[in-house]
Amino acid sequence: MLLTSKRWKHFTAMALIGDGVMAVVCPRHDALAWERGPKAWQNLMHKLQDRPGLTRAIGAAQIIGGVWWALHHERED
Repeated sequence: MLLTSKRWKHFTAMALIGDGVMAVVCPRHDALAWERGPKAWQNLMHKLQDRPGLTRAIGAAQIIGGVWWALHHERED
């Protein structure tokens, strides 16, 4: 059975990878999904909605970071 910290590490990697895939596949929709929050955050999400290439690049970085996170923490455990 996974310990609590291991579960959070696993969940974090899943969230990064999953959101990254959504950003790559459907960048405008992904940016809109995150538009709630402070005004500065909303402005950022609207800018990302208007720049699908940048949103896809950020999504790809999230996927790479999530995979790295999962592999790195698997070696530690």
